Amino acid sequence: QAQLVESGGGLVQAGGSLRLSCAATGAIFSIYAMGWYRQAPGKQRDLVAGVTSTGYTNYADSVKGRFTISRDKAKNTVYLQMNSLKPEDTAVYYCAARPGTLLDGGQGNYWGQGTRVTVSS
Repeated sequence: QAQLVESGGGLVQAGGSLRLSCAATGAIFSIYAMGWYRQAPGKQRDLVAGVTSTGYTNYADSVKGRFTISRDKAKNTVYLQMNSLKPEDTAVYYCAARPGTLLDGGQGNYWGQGTRVTVSS
């Protein structure tokens, strides 16, 4: 059974950095797009960053230049390096995987359980 397990969330001061990791098991994730969504309290879940099986990356405008997504196919793991964090980055971050590409609405995704990121001002 396909499973995504996130780690690396926590509390950090504004301007700091965190690295999220997501390990995938149970499916051929090497041919899937993988990425990260986030959901702040009272808001919808939004796509933050994605990477396809061929290495194409895309980012939400709000994180461009600050976040970097990468994947290690041999380890079936995707990472999100988050630098220059802002209080508005506070959210639960969810790892996701999907054949083809990730959609803004998250349709058809496998989901992780989420990891909380809190950025204090």
